[in-house]
Amino acid sequence: MTDDVRTEFRDAVNMTPGELEKWLATDESKQVGQKSSAGAESVGHDSGHRIIGILGKKKASLTEADEAHMRKVVGYVHRHLAQRPDGDVAETPWRYSLMNWGHDPLKK
Repeated sequence: MTDDVRTEFRDAVNMTPGELEKWLATDESKQVGQKSSAGAESVGHDSGHRIIGILGKKKASLTEADEAHMRKVVGYVHRHLAQRPDGDVAETPWRYSLMNWGHDPLKK
């Protein structure tokens, strides 16, 4: 695991495991994102659960699959931030989707 991947991941994921877990329990969190089938968990919602697990690991415990997911998260967050809609984004699917991926664009 390169330190760059870990640093980029920590920069992209600005929510704590507790904040993310609380968010993932909300109806808003469950209503956004692509689902593989009817009633299935969205890709982003599933990612949020994986992110919580990754945040709880020490660097030496991270697997190649964890690193691949960390790269996926960084890419998603960067792409999605570039698509920010105009106006107040506080209660938008755009923000909710990012939050499923561990990034709250309104968090300072």
